[in-house]
Amino acid sequence: MSRFNNKLAIVTGGNSGIGYATAKELIAEGAKVIITGRRKEAIEKAAEELKAISFVADQGNLENIEALRNEIQSQYGKIDILFINAGITGILGSIENMDSKNFDNVMNINFRGAYFTLSNLIPLLNDGASVVFLSSNVATTYKPNSSVYQASKAALNSIAKTAAAELAPRKIRVNMVSPGPTKTEIMTKAGLDTETLNGINEWLINEIPLKKMGSAEDVAKAVVYLSDNNIASFMTGTEILIDGGMIL
Repeated sequence: MSRFNNKLAIVTGGNSGIGYATAKELIAEGAKVIITGRRKEAIEKAAEELKAISFVADQGNLENIEALRNEIQSQYGKIDILFINAGITGILGSIENMDSKNFDNVMNINFRGAYFTLSNLIPLLNDGASVVFLSSNVATTYKPNSSVYQASKAALNSIAKTAAAELAPRKIRVNMVSPGPTKTEIMTKAGLDTETLNGINEWLINEIPLKKMGSAEDVAKAVVYLSDNNIASFMTGTEILIDGGMIL
């Protein structure tokens, strides 16, 4: 028997990258998985490939989050695994030159949206459920030109730990996975051209002790590990770094 048989999992931002890879792993282990995303065509295509259930929702839109909650409550019941994954890097730039619209957009999706996704779905979590936030190793680094993204992930870690304390009486575990440089589409979505991306990737690989980029599957396996009550039942408020030693 697969370890997540008869379990319901929610993966936000599940149409590509880490979200897609995690949904795939959860389904392979027997879970029924609902994936969300902003783009209808992309999320429906991913759901078809994965044999998942699609729901069009923008994590930065509170009405969408409430609609997701209502749909889960009326159609599917209680949640066993919640992976709050959706996020953006936004536009890189110095604090001096930061655009307020970019600040608001990053914080709205990465922090506010993640916060209220959890807030809205807590009543639907089974006792003993697992919640995992996708954070980043940048939450504890302070590199120039990445202040907003770094701050959004640091804030996310703070609420994850508070949630772990609040939900412990219900045996609900709340943890974080924090990847370093990972081969996904997120930097392309940030509007960087191929030449710039290649230059960034080369620089990053030189900064990583293991001299390679991570994969979406690396992160997905960590999420699945944390979601398994048989092997991670004593882990809550924990951050797993998956960065090839970059934080050293």
